[in-house]
Amino acid sequence: MPDGRTVAVAHDYLTQRGGAERVVLSLAKAFPGAPVHTTLHEPDATYPELAALEVRASSLNRFAPARRSYRSALPLLPFAASSVRPTEDVVVASTSGWAHGFRAEGDVVAYCHAPARWLYQSEAYLGGSLRSSAKGLALAALKPSLLAWDRRAAARPAKYLCNSRVVRDRIGEAYGIEAEVVPPPHSMDVHAPRESVPELEDWAGEGYLLVVSRLLPYKNVDVLVEAVRGTDERLVVVGTGPEKARLQAIAPQNVKMVEGLSEAQLRWVYAQARLLLAPSLEDYGLTPLEAAAFGVPTVSLGAGGYLDTVVDGLTGLFVEAPEVGAFRAGIAEATGRSWDTAAVLAQADAFGEERFGERIREAVSSLRPRQVRTAPARPRVVLGARTPAPAWAARVASGLAIAPATVTD
Repeated sequence: MPDGRTVAVAHDYLTQRGGAERVVLSLAKAFPGAPVHTTLHEPDATYPELAALEVRASSLNRFAPARRSYRSALPLLPFAASSVRPTEDVVVASTSGWAHGFRAEGDVVAYCHAPARWLYQSEAYLGGSLRSSAKGLALAALKPSLLAWDRRAAARPAKYLCNSRVVRDRIGEAYGIEAEVVPPPHSMDVHAPRESVPELEDWAGEGYLLVVSRLLPYKNVDVLVEAVRGTDERLVVVGTGPEKARLQAIAPQNVKMVEGLSEAQLRWVYAQARLLLAPSLEDYGLTPLEAAAFGVPTVSLGAGGYLDTVVDGLTGLFVEAPEVGAFRAGIAEATGRSWDTAAVLAQADAFGEERFGERIREAVSSLRPRQVRTAPARPRVVLGARTPAPAWAARVASGLAIAPATVTD
């Protein structure tokens, strides 16, 4: 920082590959040398570029089961988040549930991808009623305490930024806070090397339909599987998650599922596609921008974050609902059109990484430097000490192969 203040980046957990983790990489470029604070870090499960950064994980990171399944570690994450204590003057927190609650000594700029889905969109997140599964019942028991923690955490940041208009509205509803929209970049370098994916090479010549998504119930990937069933269309599904086994069991022969791709392979997969499909209600529509960088148009749900990143009729088509018939009709219409590739490419160019970095630095620079730094007295949150965690956390954590979090004075 020109005024001498130190800056750090924070993120909920670095245990997967997704749009939020790409934002962390962009934030690291905006603030070279900044450390990255997080609760959990599993290098093999997230982007390899993060290995070049100084990642500082909480004590919970010592437990492999937590790194492998952050959802299973949910009862412990408030304690892990509260134990992360950045000492830098400013912390830019990439958050969708936890990083805004890190106990930073300096000012916090929250870059909010969405208020926690498991709290504010619980049934959509789980794919059903809270009463319909063991996970749902556990979440129902935890929810009052988690909501209280989240709302206290939301009051800490000095400034709120967010990725889309729909998230701005959700932040207002959840916290009563007015956030500024700063769209994240797609970070897709079309000039970088590409590497083919062997199991897809026989489909590359004529192209295919593509969805890039974590395999969760609310992502609606099963809608696309059914939409292409019995048709001549070929669908490539890139991603993994809890829905993987079910989708593999129902997928017809014209659907191929791949995961664990390198960045070079992902670029190749995008470049070979004819059409991207995006059926979920997203807070930010990132994959249409990644596809647009290769001149590939999108058929997406006409709602949520896609309203910010897809221009209906120019760079893609909207469908009204995440239903089989709607997407089957949208695919048929889109494949019958002649798309203006230059317009699609221009849409991707409008969401560049350089401009994103400029706006984030402007937000940080707008904070008034603190004249006196006095860290308030806080309870110390550690893992593995003798004083037990609150009963609600200990009960839910008892089924995990990790020690429950504890709180000491």
